[in-house]
Amino acid sequence: MKNVDDLIDSAAGLAERGLSKGEIADELNVSRETASWLVERADGTQTEREPVETASPHDIHVDWSALGRDSDRLAHTGASMADLLSKRGEDVDLTVGIEKAGAPLATVVARELDTDLATYAPRKHQWEEGDIEELGGSFSRNFAGIRERECYVVDDTITSGTTMEETVKAIREQGGTPVACVVLVDKQGVDEVAGVPVYSLLQVLRVGNGE
Repeated sequence: MKNVDDLIDSAAGLAERGLSKGEIADELNVSRETASWLVERADGTQTEREPVETASPHDIHVDWSALGRDSDRLAHTGASMADLLSKRGEDVDLTVGIEKAGAPLATVVARELDTDLATYAPRKHQWEEGDIEELGGSFSRNFAGIRERECYVVDDTITSGTTMEETVKAIREQGGTPVACVVLVDKQGVDEVAGVPVYSLLQVLRVGNGE
């Protein structure tokens, strides 16, 4: 995607497929607020759209599809993320991937570090409008259970940190112990979430207010 209009078109296409605004945020690697803004701009025709410069959100879009669409590139990326975790904890035997995009990365990390694999679907996937706190996430029963194990947490990006914090909390509620988190891209400069250290291959930070 080359510009904001491309993002608006992508948001429109995802909305037409029935994805919630939370899922659109996940697919486009933007915040929920940015996803709402994009969908609202997409509601009109191209000629009727409000200029994208008006009241635009302060966010950074990260397109890592060049890595994600190639299995070799994805494997090398996941191996690099695993290397960041390799000396964090001695008894870790579980890697938790945050769906959707974090799951394939977590699969590579789990293989590199010889752990079992679990996946977590965050509540933002159900979010459309209103208070997200009323929604709930879930662990997939098709993968490993938490069962009071030490674990790593893997996702593709951190935008605000709320999804990572939710996942850490959900793991603890299941009796697990998150030892470390790793992401491909950190958009906030997060060092830790809920007391758990966060490592990233890349940090992308906005300089100035964008005005």
